[in-house]
Amino acid sequence: MAEILLLADPTEIRTHTDGVSLAVSFDRIAELRSWLHLAGLNSPDLLSSEHTDTDDDGRHWQVMTAYPTVHGWKVYAHAKEYTTGGDLDPTTVDRLAALAVA
Repeated sequence: MAEILLLADPTEIRTHTDGVSLAVSFDRIAELRSWLHLAGLNSPDLLSSEHTDTDDDGRHWQVMTAYPTVHGWKVYAHAKEYTTGGDLDPTTVDRLAALAVA
């Protein structure tokens, strides 16, 4: 957990009852991507997914999940953010946020 906290700023870290897995949440997709990069976990075989959708109230959102293994722990990493769709496209927002984190 110390490595996660030193390399990133997650909003939540929870241990699962199985004693070998963690759930880590981030406010921004760029923060999750930055942590994966800094921790050396963003290899081509990393299981991850991204999805966009719209809530019932019309708000657009994007979510990213990643499932790395860190020092023997299975990690369920998650980031969800609402996008406005009018200002900048989500890719540009993520790239700018990644630059700010770096």
